[in-house]
Amino acid sequence: MPATRQDLFDFFEAQDISHKTKDHKPVFTVEESAEIKADMPGAHTKNLFLKDKNGRFFLVCAEAHAQVKVNRLHPVLGCKRLSFGKPEPLLEYLGVVPGSVTLFSVINDTDQNVTLVIDKTLAEADIVNFHPLLNDATTAISSTDMIKFAKATGHDPVIMDFTALE
Repeated sequence: MPATRQDLFDFFEAQDISHKTKDHKPVFTVEESAEIKADMPGAHTKNLFLKDKNGRFFLVCAEAHAQVKVNRLHPVLGCKRLSFGKPEPLLEYLGVVPGSVTLFSVINDTDQNVTLVIDKTLAEADIVNFHPLLNDATTAISSTDMIKFAKATGHDPVIMDFTALE
């Protein structure tokens, strides 16, 4: 069974990760979440589940307005050409459905089947905001705790400057 929001928060507590969550109506796009973001400080995000031609999976977490050139990522990541992953492996490996993709979903990837790629802008932000496994809330943590969380789940993230790919 995939982790629940409470499982995620319990993991945060075990790792001494401070967090603050705001409940809201479900949102599916960066545009839909504009009102919510206005009331929450920090960097807001978009998250892409990608698959390369060899069947490797990637979770790309970027600042909400970053231009992620999917067709330019593969040479930098050392993989085959990338395309968007299907809902079935998204649910299988990350335990979430389309619209709820989030960095926090790596808590469900206990076998490290997914490579985590984080935008340098997020890594340098004071606060970052992600859905807590469902798109009906947003959780804020520090970027330092974001990296701590990733590593605690067994994911040593690739930090990438997406502006260098433009």
